[in-house]
Amino acid sequence: MAASAIGGLIASAPGPVQARAASYEGSAPSCFVTGGGSLEICRDGTEAEGVLIAPAPCAFVRGVQILRLARAEAPGPLQAIFQGQTPVAARHRDEPCPERRATDSRDGGSLRTGRSPEALATTLPPSADRFWVDLPEERAHKRGWSEPTPAAEGIGPRDPVAVSGRDWAGEAYSYVFLLGQERVGVSGDQDEDTKGRKRRGRDDPAEGPADVRRRVQIEARTLDFQTFEIRTRTPDGYGLTWTPFAPDADRGRGTPPNPAAVIDEAGKPIASACTAPAFETHGLSGSISIVDRTYHYVYTDVLPEDCGLAPEKRRTALYLRTSQDLSAPKVWSAPRRLAGPLPPGSLVRVARAKGMQRWAVSYTCQRPANAPGGPVADICLQYTSDMTLDGIGALKLYADPVEAGRSPAYLGLRSGGDGSGRYDRSAHFWMTDPQGNLETPAIYPGKAGLLTWLDRLAPTASGRDTSSLYGRPVYWATWTVRSIGGQ
Repeated sequence: MAASAIGGLIASAPGPVQARAASYEGSAPSCFVTGGGSLEICRDGTEAEGVLIAPAPCAFVRGVQILRLARAEAPGPLQAIFQGQTPVAARHRDEPCPERRATDSRDGGSLRTGRSPEALATTLPPSADRFWVDLPEERAHKRGWSEPTPAAEGIGPRDPVAVSGRDWAGEAYSYVFLLGQERVGVSGDQDEDTKGRKRRGRDDPAEGPADVRRRVQIEARTLDFQTFEIRTRTPDGYGLTWTPFAPDADRGRGTPPNPAAVIDEAGKPIASACTAPAFETHGLSGSISIVDRTYHYVYTDVLPEDCGLAPEKRRTALYLRTSQDLSAPKVWSAPRRLAGPLPPGSLVRVARAKGMQRWAVSYTCQRPANAPGGPVADICLQYTSDMTLDGIGALKLYADPVEAGRSPAYLGLRSGGDGSGRYDRSAHFWMTDPQGNLETPAIYPGKAGLLTWLDRLAPTASGRDTSSLYGRPVYWATWTVRSIGGQ
């Protein structure tokens, strides 16, 4: 290899990631070495990519996890779990699908699921809403009121992550963890960083400083990914119970079950470190995987010392919590910090690699400025040397300065973009086995994994840009990893 071909990339390479020249053309990156120097990832121009779905103007899809079920009943073994739009009032068949935007912070969307056979692994299967919270304007319409009224907090599920229950102990349930929001301030005395922030390029209108929120983790369980029970408080407020979500039942003016925040071993709710205006909350997004009959919940949250900064400037860190039983009253251990600081808004997923005793770590990043295609958004990927948890923290995910979010370990994704060279790789996830660890479709047995992501800059199916979320396509891509150096 000529030194001139790789010097720029190696100069900014974080830690053990090394770059070398590639022999193909296009926007894919140079190969890079990971896994402590024993693995190499090369996504050349022939690596598979495609469109998972291009939603209608009144719909969105984000955070698609493709889960291979342990049982392969009809219509197939692959279960898609994702966050979609909140249902609206029924329309007549001849009515067009309306353009939509998020206009209320309680519109967290709905949990949607759908099943497909292996052959359709790279196409989003037909799906249905499984639980949600009614929008305030919909409630007003149903009750015959002319003005929207204050709504209960409801569920508003975001960022679902699904994993099997203790199947080694005969448990039949699967669990889905989601993120809700709780209001933490209703007066003008909250922190200065929560007051009067302008929101640029978002789907939401400016809100008064009173709507200050914190993210909390909530929990649901299911036997079939069609009907769900939500973990709620008992009527006396002290115990926990599982409440079926029944959208057609009389729940007293349409109020859905009010979920209880998931609790850790110290009796504290799993909540984000910082408060923020409703549309700017961050924290708790991540992944859950089972290794050695232990659940590993790896997620990012804002550094507590950055809570006084504007939400878009708050750095994050990577945390770990573990569990032996997801149905226990106190689910998770106390948090352990694995890595940080990381750039603001970082999303990191961690799972055991396919066919290896290593952790795979995918994360949002920017390509280096001198990389093919320039400094654009991408998804980065690294492998650890073994299954020790310290190995996750030992990875240097970003080059200095960390706040820039750049890394040479980028996959060089080609799909999406607005046509002018700008990309947005949001809410990425991947395909997993029932234990939340990496898996691939049967049509790609030699691949190391399959990613999904949302591009909020790609053109919508309708050709209109009313929203930066509704109608935007979701893509998929595979990657390949190989051993090097005779290891």
